[in-house]
Amino acid sequence: MSSQHFITCPPSPPASVGGEPPALSTLTCSLTVPGEPLGAQIARAAVRSVLHAYGLDPLAPAVVQVTGELVAAAWQLDPGRSVYLSLRHREDALRLTAYDGHAPHTHPRLAAHCEARRRSALRLMAAVVRSCGGTWGFGESREPGGGNRTWATLPRRGAADYLRA
Repeated sequence: MSSQHFITCPPSPPASVGGEPPALSTLTCSLTVPGEPLGAQIARAAVRSVLHAYGLDPLAPAVVQVTGELVAAAWQLDPGRSVYLSLRHREDALRLTAYDGHAPHTHPRLAAHCEARRRSALRLMAAVVRSCGGTWGFGESREPGGGNRTWATLPRRGAADYLRA
């Protein structure tokens, strides 16, 4: 009878209960959601959980709204394909970036029409970002596979004051 040896990863240390939240410098999270209506719901729930884990619950109304709008717009412009979402904290602001596979158009009129359609789909998000004192934009993705990226940056203070405005 031979003895078998298994090597396993060490277990994660238990999460501290009632302790300090992780350092904001470590807040970086990304996920891929389905390119369908449910994708926005999944993304909002995930972002809400991340904010809670980092003790950023007061920012949730603004950040979760922006998350849903980014993913929904990406889904509408490129239905059926996955949407990649990134959330990061840098320079006292949260930055959300959604990547979709909708390739930029080379014909100027088609490109202008598509840009107008994207801006229209993001009107509500733009209002939330503006209310928080943030910025947003979109352009061709620099990631492999192409497509577009749409981003929004929300200063922490502005996002925390969002519902008080």
